[in-house]
Amino acid sequence: MSSRPTPRRTVLTAALAVTAAASPLVSAASPAAASPGRGNRGGAPAGGGSVDHRAWTTFPQWSGGKGAGTRVVGGARPGLVVGEPIGTYTYADPHSHVTAVWEYATWRSPVHTLPAPATEVVVSWNARTPAGTWLQAEVRVRYGDGASSPWYVMGRWTSGDAPGDIRRTSVDGQGDGRSSVSTDTLAVDDRASGLRITAYELRLTLYRRPGSGLTPTVWRLGAMASDIPDRFEVPASRPGEGAGHRLRVPRYSQEIHKGQYPEYDNGGEAWCSPTSSQMAVEYWGRRPTAEDLAWVNPAYADPQVCHAARYTYDHQYQGCGNWPFNAAYAATYHDLQGVVTRLRSLNDAERLVRAGIPVITSQSFLASELEGAGYGTAGHLMCVTGFTDGGDVVVHDPASPSDAAVERVYRRRQFENVWLRTKRYNAQGKVSSGSGGVCYLYFPVRPTLRQARALASVGVR
Repeated sequence: MSSRPTPRRTVLTAALAVTAAASPLVSAASPAAASPGRGNRGGAPAGGGSVDHRAWTTFPQWSGGKGAGTRVVGGARPGLVVGEPIGTYTYADPHSHVTAVWEYATWRSPVHTLPAPATEVVVSWNARTPAGTWLQAEVRVRYGDGASSPWYVMGRWTSGDAPGDIRRTSVDGQGDGRSSVSTDTLAVDDRASGLRITAYELRLTLYRRPGSGLTPTVWRLGAMASDIPDRFEVPASRPGEGAGHRLRVPRYSQEIHKGQYPEYDNGGEAWCSPTSSQMAVEYWGRRPTAEDLAWVNPAYADPQVCHAARYTYDHQYQGCGNWPFNAAYAATYHDLQGVVTRLRSLNDAERLVRAGIPVITSQSFLASELEGAGYGTAGHLMCVTGFTDGGDVVVHDPASPSDAAVERVYRRRQFENVWLRTKRYNAQGKVSSGSGGVCYLYFPVRPTLRQARALASVGVR
């Protein structure tokens, strides 16, 4: 069976380029070929693996950054807001074709020195952006030879899409000849060269309509930096503490939405990421209101999946599979957090599931490599919800013909390998790459002690 088609990704045209002289929206752009699809990513060089997840969430952490026009707010959920804007910027939105003036303020994190060198960085954030506001997240990395990259735009994001708001977007065409950005991932271009990332700093720019007094509120900003061994096969883990434990997660099929809302990538196989995200969001007892769903055709089942697709859609990538956009979507629900990270083995996933936290995993495989799937894919998201007594993996796989068929059991060894490997052979027999254990984790602002310990065990705090 042939693989499912890789989601589309296009190159940013010259018309979208932003010049340093024009704005704080400074990015490094270099001529680049079309970036690979979601299933064709994630490889890393040989050697010891490392994953480092660092986030800014507390009042002291936010206060430790350098703000220009921003203000730190306290309370039960500390965050960053616009205080006194430091200027205005005219943004010509390449997707809505609307040009508007915005006030802005900025914040820059301290430099984070990595405990081990990395080849990739993925930035994620949790925020609220009322209509008339938006944010931009950027990263600048330091290389092992002491040189630094330019500031790379890792997302221009708003939780909504009200008239006059910007369109949520990644930015293509960014690179400095040593590293480059593919949608949501900054990676070293030539990993075999030995070049590595040793530190990074993050920058937020918060925007609002001039004179409105509105502000985004950012509660969490962080990044996952990693260097995963280059491998076709990963070491097998033995069943651990999660064996025999299952979570009660809602079941939603992406396939029943095939052909719905072409403007959000047409439903069906393109909606694996938002469908998985919605299942996990609703596991935590959150869901869109009737008012939120009023725009959905009443003839469509599971309108909340349509809602998730709309509000995770990346207008540059032209799909709903932007990893940080999915994590940010989850965090728009009351007191939920969302992060993108990598796990080392199914034992990590077992520990999280045992603590009550489902794990949304990214993987690619041939139909013959995952028995019972019935399909092959160049990149697919599904939700790990438990483990059998023997340690096989219980998943809610949205690539199912109906909601009732979503829960499946996949053999432990097969699932672990297709999820954690960085190299694979595609349907044409050519070497391609895998996600290297990428996952989304959604969890409460105030997790239980057991949940907090399980998250800390995989580097998420």
